[in-house]
Amino acid sequence: MLGLSGQTASLIFLVLITPICLWVVFTDLKYMKIRNTAVLAMLAVFAVGGLFLMPFELWAWRWVNFAVVLGVGFVLNLIAHFGAGDAKFAAAAAPLVAVEPDHLRLVMLLLCAFLLAAFTAHRLLRKIPAVRAMAPDWVSWQRADFPMGLALVGTIWTYLAVLAGLI
Repeated sequence: MLGLSGQTASLIFLVLITPICLWVVFTDLKYMKIRNTAVLAMLAVFAVGGLFLMPFELWAWRWVNFAVVLGVGFVLNLIAHFGAGDAKFAAAAAPLVAVEPDHLRLVMLLLCAFLLAAFTAHRLLRKIPAVRAMAPDWVSWQRADFPMGLALVGTIWTYLAVLAGLI
């Protein structure tokens, strides 16, 4: 461990996940798919980065977050039409979240806000011909289901930005 503050560690995680998050947003909008390589990249950021950025015991316990969220996502995929890519990406991002009541409340609040905002924005923007013309081949314009990667990315990115003191 490098002995960094939590704020600095969050900023480094934020920088490391940003390209992955942009990739997830793009592929979810264009193809309605979150690639396994993006999920594995997110896990790799935590697996490798976490070893250097946080105490080992904390890093090891955070893998429980991954297992729990993956299990919940699997069940939601079976019974509630929750996307498998969404479930895997949420699980891969879960170790970045501290299991403390204030942090869990913040993440749930962010997720609710981003779900509402992303859904509303996507539904409104896809009705505007000029916007659709900029990306005519995006599958998400046609499908009835929603590219939830938008909300998941917004949630984890904003959570880390708050911890890093950027917001």
